Amino acid sequence: MADRMQAAELIRATKGDLYDANFDPSLLAARNEAKDLCYDYNYSIRPSDTVRQQAMLRQMLSKVGQGVTVNAPFWCDYGSNVTLGDGTFLNHNTVMLDCASITLGRRVFVAPDCCFSTAAHPIDTGRRAMGLEYALPITIEDDVWIGAGVMVLPGVTIGRGSVIGAGSVVNKDIPAGVVAVGCPCRVIRPITNKDAEMGQLWKGSSR
Repeated sequence: MADRMQAAELIRATKGDLYDANFDPSLLAARNEAKDLCYDYNYSIRPSDTVRQQAMLRQMLSKVGQGVTVNAPFWCDYGSNVTLGDGTFLNHNTVMLDCASITLGRRVFVAPDCCFSTAAHPIDTGRRAMGLEYALPITIEDDVWIGAGVMVLPGVTIGRGSVIGAGSVVNKDIPAGVVAVGCPCRVIRPITNKDAEMGQLWKGSSR
């Protein structure tokens, strides 16, 4: 993992600068290494073999807390920029384009088919054709629940305890303690003490 993090272009990416994402040999090698590790995790380890799963996650990712579950298949670009806090759960088909840091706090729940993309391209066609990209970090604070099919875009922070409805496209920061949904994702209400009462279930998301 340390070798993959030393690529000069990847260091530029983590600073939010334009960098050569498509033609730099060190980045191509780093992505290939990460994809091979993802492939082994997805297709070579039985779901019941949690010991091997945990060992592979710690090989793939920057930091993995205690009690983390990642259901295969899981894909990332580098892995070296992904941090998962204690008790975090990623359901099937999570994709993390971690050209910049992707940090998930403790007890974050991610439903199936979610994508966290730090990668962005210049509007200018000439620079896109040169293979240049930039990347902005994503931060998901503690106790967030993200519904099925959510897209989290570059530079977004989702505040502690918030719930993101299924199918949302999150292109701006979401504050703590709210329910937010839509394309683009917008706050629809705060989370209150009523939500702790029995029977207060919300059907706008999915595990």
